[in-house]
Amino acid sequence: MKIIDLSKPIQYNKSDPWFMKVKIKHKPHRKAKWLIRILGLPFKLFPNKFVGWADDTIQKMGVHSTTHIDAPWHYSPTTNGKKSKTIDEIPLELCFADGLVIDMKHKADFDPIVIKDINSFLKENNLSLKPGMIVLIKTGRDKFNGTKKFHKIGTGMSAEATEWLIDRGIKVMGIDSWGWDLPLPYMLKKAKETKDSELFWEAHLVGKNKEYWHMEQLVNLDALPYNGFKIAVFPLKIVGASAAPARVVAIFD
Repeated sequence: MKIIDLSKPIQYNKSDPWFMKVKIKHKPHRKAKWLIRILGLPFKLFPNKFVGWADDTIQKMGVHSTTHIDAPWHYSPTTNGKKSKTIDEIPLELCFADGLVIDMKHKADFDPIVIKDINSFLKENNLSLKPGMIVLIKTGRDKFNGTKKFHKIGTGMSAEATEWLIDRGIKVMGIDSWGWDLPLPYMLKKAKETKDSELFWEAHLVGKNKEYWHMEQLVNLDALPYNGFKIAVFPLKIVGASAAPARVVAIFD
């Protein structure tokens, strides 16, 4: 069995914008020795060669700061008139399925991915969608992950393409860009320029009417074939949360 990691490392990166900053405090082994002594165990009763245990504290990390999966609750408090699911409510059977890569690396920055793009790719590569698959959108923008411009560039999914996938039974999907939509600063700018109130966050907001889950900030999609593998994407069980970090992996028999 071969496993390929599709998740970015969780660590401090000075180039990340403030809303993506991660801060982890690593505690050395020697700290635990004094804690154990304070708790009442004399040094003479410490096991031979025991130097204490290491420990770590996540001091700052948003649930959207690293490779993660968004829950319907992130998009809207309701989905099709009912309360949206939070990340702890994701059906686990959706988290492990056949994977399919849709290669959109040719798409220019700020050019949205539409149904025609996906259909053309599937036909050219003799691929087909099956209900329950996990679909991964490869844009190649993960090479900018960790840089100051990561969230400002790239392509992204349109509302129509997102809804089209959902209608074909795809409930979990993901992308290697910073976000699922076109870059956030670009959407803000275009919405103001066009006065179009339906432009901003259009792909995310498909989730107001149709339940789906999507991953963002995937990496290493170039290491995958277009099909013939399983995807596992089990998020942390954070009760009531809009998203959760996940260790996303591709598995080959």
